Amino acid sequence: MLKKKISLLPLLVIFHISIITLSNVLVSIPIEFYSFKITWAAFSFPLIVVATDLTIRLIGKSMAQKTITFSFPFAIISSILILYLEENPASVSIRIGIASGIAYAIGVLIDINAFQFIREKYASWWIAPALSTIVSNIIDSYTFFFTAFYNSDDIYMSNNWFEIAGTQTILKILIGLIFFLPAYGVLLRFFSRKINSLKN
Repeated sequence: MLKKKISLLPLLVIFHISIITLSNVLVSIPIEFYSFKITWAAFSFPLIVVATDLTIRLIGKSMAQKTITFSFPFAIISSILILYLEENPASVSIRIGIASGIAYAIGVLIDINAFQFIREKYASWWIAPALSTIVSNIIDSYTFFFTAFYNSDDIYMSNNWFEIAGTQTILKILIGLIFFLPAYGVLLRFFSRKINSLKN
């Protein structure tokens, strides 16, 4: 069973790095949705909460912490490189990459530690991921947008980061609860059966 857990680590790391990098590229593309200012990253980043909660629930807190440890530096580097190659200024690319890494680490570490007791205390599978979706997205969004865009060289984002952070937080929570929470339940049931079959 330990070998199975270790073999999952590279896949989890690649998944986390991919979602963070994609989200960092999408966050530099602002859009307006019914006069609300958001970015495309609102539709991709909630996957991180799902991936983290599934990791904790299925293979434990220590594996989730290892995933973050390995993902953190590579996610920052890949984000900076891709943003810079897309002709964003170096200052903007570096700030977005670093801000993303900080927000990711804080949000996911809180998710791992603060909600572990809920997962252990309550049998209902949806309580902990629902709470973590709400709290983690609030912390992540405001930490990221402040660090990345407060007084940045990107004038539009510098002037609108607070409004975008608020709108994006609400949208990410709604997407997480409406779409990703049910997906979490399906995946949890599927992988739990797979792991149980491996034990037997």
